[in-house]
Amino acid sequence: MPHTTWRKSSFSADVHQNCVELAAAHDGIRIRESDQPETLVRTTPAALGGFIRAAKAGRLDRTL
Repeated sequence: MPHTTWRKSSFSADVHQNCVELAAAHDGIRIRESDQPETLVRTTPAALGGFIRAAKAGRLDRTL
């Protein structure tokens, strides 16, 4: 199994142990929570880009 290089935001310093981490993989992008590394979400670059653009634009700020 190939080694996976996980990355987290530079905003998440060592004092913040619970961070979202991302890794590039042959099947897309993998996302995990650092305190539950065995649980993975897989996505595509296009889908992740759409999510990030929506979050930055405030389109995800609504509450139900």
